[in-house]
Amino acid sequence: MSAEATNPATPGPVAGARWRARIDLRRLGRAALLGPAARDRLPDAIGHVVEAHRAHHPDADLDPLRRAYVLAESSHRGQMRKSGEPYITHPLAVTLILAELGAETTTLTASLLHDTVEDTDVTLDQVGEQFGEEVRFLVDGVTKLEKVDYGAAAEPETFRKMLVATGNDVRVMSIKLADRLHNMRTLGVMRPEKQARIAKVTRDVLIPLAERLGVQALKTELEDLVFAILHPEEYEHTRELIVDNASRTDDPLAEVADEMRTVLRDADIQAEVLIRPRHFVSVHRVARKRGRLRGADFGRLLVLVAEDADCYGVLGELHTCMTPVVAEFKDFIAVPKFNLYQSLHTAVAREDGQVVEVLIRTHQMHKVAEAGVVALGNPYAPPSEEQSAAGEGERIDPTRPGWLSRLLDWQEAAPDPDTFWSTLREDLAQDREITVFRPDGGTLGLPEGATCVDAAYAQYGEDAHACIGARVNGRLATLSTVLKDGDTVQLLMGQDPASEPSREWLEHAHTPAARIAIQRWLASHPSPEGGEQRPEETAPSPRPAAEVPAVRPAANVVVDQPGATVRLAGCCTPVPPDEVTGFSVRGGAVTVHRVECAAVARMKSAGRAEIGVRWGDTTECRVTLLAESFVRPHLLADLTEAMALEGAEIVSATVEPPTQQQVRHTYTVELPDAARLPDLMRAMRNVAGVYDVSRAQPQTGQL
Repeated sequence: MSAEATNPATPGPVAGARWRARIDLRRLGRAALLGPAARDRLPDAIGHVVEAHRAHHPDADLDPLRRAYVLAESSHRGQMRKSGEPYITHPLAVTLILAELGAETTTLTASLLHDTVEDTDVTLDQVGEQFGEEVRFLVDGVTKLEKVDYGAAAEPETFRKMLVATGNDVRVMSIKLADRLHNMRTLGVMRPEKQARIAKVTRDVLIPLAERLGVQALKTELEDLVFAILHPEEYEHTRELIVDNASRTDDPLAEVADEMRTVLRDADIQAEVLIRPRHFVSVHRVARKRGRLRGADFGRLLVLVAEDADCYGVLGELHTCMTPVVAEFKDFIAVPKFNLYQSLHTAVAREDGQVVEVLIRTHQMHKVAEAGVVALGNPYAPPSEEQSAAGEGERIDPTRPGWLSRLLDWQEAAPDPDTFWSTLREDLAQDREITVFRPDGGTLGLPEGATCVDAAYAQYGEDAHACIGARVNGRLATLSTVLKDGDTVQLLMGQDPASEPSREWLEHAHTPAARIAIQRWLASHPSPEGGEQRPEETAPSPRPAAEVPAVRPAANVVVDQPGATVRLAGCCTPVPPDEVTGFSVRGGAVTVHRVECAAVARMKSAGRAEIGVRWGDTTECRVTLLAESFVRPHLLADLTEAMALEGAEIVSATVEPPTQQQVRHTYTVELPDAARLPDLMRAMRNVAGVYDVSRAQPQTGQL
């Protein structure tokens, strides 16, 4: 399919003046080629960039843009995109996207040059000499990001290093997101299977990153482009719904907008009332939730005012003169979201029963809501009054707003790269946030499903190890209690300085801050047995068929300690032909670990003697696998069939309830030959909807 065909930015009859409430990114797909220009003036080709840039920064020095374009065009000359266009059209389009969002001159300069070091003979030193160290740093960061594999098989340590490198300046990630948006717009020239692969990575990693960095204008268009590629039939159905609604003679949104303008004019409140259409994915979600759609479901109303106080004045007038739906009210001005988003959300009901959602914000809030970190400008320049106002709350360091600041803290505290990677992926899968209140009136932003354990670590950091309980809305509650939006949480702290977290807390911790803090403590305080088994697990007791023991017998292991009972450690689940070693534990048993297991390093550093172990003649093995997938019909049947075809006998299986359209499966399987394990995992990954398969790790509570 062509880029135009997959781009929901051009839905034909839907496009109209009343549908342009958001920043207009819809005309940015292609850019002009280099036109004749003297050395002392701007090339014609970047006229659109200059126009967009001047709208946000009227006094900007345009000379760096001119010089950057000349260098980029001459360096990329002769290179072509797969679409057949000269390659220079790509950095131009990326830069135009960022200019429309309000990026400052340094970001735009780096954007024009973002592929030169990767794809041409231009060096970083040349970039630094001609444009300064700041541009050099940004180009270097984007170049490093190009080398990162964002897929399920990404190397955790590589990803961590790259993300940390970009996290010191959010402009690097801004350029990367704009780069991906333009590539997605022109993806139609690639093979369908490659379109699908790129779309999945965009969905799983880059869209959640755009959400967390607050760049809604990019996030929503990326969502629609991914939707068109991965779900073409549902996309086309949604498109037809939007087109049919646009052809209606009556428009409830327009009628309510006119009524609001009258109410606010009579109240002498200067406000702009706009119709803000839902993008394709949003319409699709509403249709799935409500079934039959009515006219008011295709958009929301956006009210823009000058000052914060005017937002509440608008709210009061609307709730007084119209019929409010009180349950729909949220105040994200008093309590901003983690990604700097601020607005009042409310809804009003019409006489015919249709409900119209309303967003109320200032013009500056709208800029930040659309452009997120891009709207922060140059993080090294003294902040303007507008930026200072927008940065209240979580934005302590201008280079590290909100979530990104916490991300860097997590990677520093994580005991190993795998923990950081798994924690990051879990966090990216969360797309809803709740706000809970402290007794002192402060607030905590937590993901939906968070517990009192998460609240404790969000408030106290590692001092939360001493937490002994909580009160939720005045009542005593366990630390495993799931919190709801608006709850008041009082955390009860013990006085014992030797207090320690319980391993069970991991089962109730959902935030990266909590999980990493607990895992870090457990890693630095191993049990006397090196963390393999508790005394009561020395003699295994009967268990239900679906439960997996933490330490399991090993009939196919030969140990250099005659008569010893041999068990396979649950922390690393060794199977043939893994290279293994052994350690004595209480009761005279020998526990077998993979040599690269973290517990091995801990026990060796503590002076524990290794015992020689090796695999016996039999090649049979039992292993526990964790599969992660998206929800779809017949997935379980397809997955188990694929496993059976590889000769795997399923001993036990657990399928967790779906969360955010994702589901985790845990399978313990017997294989007649351990050498077939890679083929089994590959076959499972090839099942449609499955995006990762891995050996189960100890923090999941399973093999």
